[in-house]
Amino acid sequence: MADAARARKVADRIHETVARLLQGRIKDPRLGFVTITDVRVTGDLQQATVFYTVYGTDKDRRNSAAALKSATGLIRSEVGRALGIRLTPSIAFQLDALPDQAKTFEDALARARARDEEIARTYAGAAPAGDADPYRRTDEGGAGGIEGGDGDEDYEDESDADDSEGEFGDEGPDDDSAGEGPDDDGPDDDGRAGASAGSADEPDEEDDFDPEVIA
Repeated sequence: MADAARARKVADRIHETVARLLQGRIKDPRLGFVTITDVRVTGDLQQATVFYTVYGTDKDRRNSAAALKSATGLIRSEVGRALGIRLTPSIAFQLDALPDQAKTFEDALARARARDEEIARTYAGAAPAGDADPYRRTDEGGAGGIEGGDGDEDYEDESDADDSEGEFGDEGPDDDSAGEGPDDDGPDDDGRAGASAGSADEPDEEDDFDPEVIA
């Protein structure tokens, strides 16, 4: 098992060798504008993966992949001579999707920025539906506002006054009627007393009647 530093050095040498071969040695017409982006080597130095990109259409990518596959044997031989090691690693080419993903990400960011700018322009001249401060303040001349509370206090005072008047008003007539009760009952009692007195005196008159006096 080779250390990471040696594996990195082997990968760099493979990178340089493959790039040089693609520029001059390989004459396949199917090969397009190929760029080597990275090379990764396993820890035992037995396998090397070469990442590349192709400038062009999907058809150009397919043609370039076929050309690289055909030239893999030649490329491995040249890599073995360049490395000077006993075992030449196998070579595998893989299309690098990272640039396409980065481009997709950049396009998404550009669309998001465009939407943000459009929204900002839309709301730049917009005015709020109501006042800046929809609440009335007592210091601004508003009576009975949320912070002032005068209206609520007045209402409570009036309610208390009505309650107090109702209580005294109910007791007033009862007191008057209670006071007038004896006056109303007085004559009745006097009348009954007088009648009783009169009826009590009548037997006395009958007792005092003298027939001789009348004659």
